[in-house]
Amino acid sequence: MSDKVYQAVPSTPGTETYWDAAKEGKLMVQFCKDCKKPHHYPRGVCPHCMSTNLEWKQAKGTGEIYTYSIMHAAKPAYVIAYVTLDEGLSMMTNIVDCDAAKVKVGQKVKVVFKPTDNGGKLPCFTVV
Repeated sequence: MSDKVYQAVPSTPGTETYWDAAKEGKLMVQFCKDCKKPHHYPRGVCPHCMSTNLEWKQAKGTGEIYTYSIMHAAKPAYVIAYVTLDEGLSMMTNIVDCDAAKVKVGQKVKVVFKPTDNGGKLPCFTVV
């Protein structure tokens, strides 16, 4: 397990619920009450139907790697990926605490929360 501290992502109006839950080790996802579809990243309008009738639900925190890229130029190298959550939406994230060379599309992953430089936590994923 790495003791790396990640750079904080700035909270914007409407994302406070997401970041406050992350500090508590919970991954929250917005769902549209009108079209019933989940989405990520947090925003005030559903990207599917443009409704503002949204609600927060806690995600299971599990999914699989849809696609990824290894950033070899960084030392040490790191993995950025799109993970498709069990709830059906995809989110961009980092794959952590594993050998980057062994990451594969379709691998099962689970959420882990990494400390940020502002005292918060960043949801990342690790291979199950």
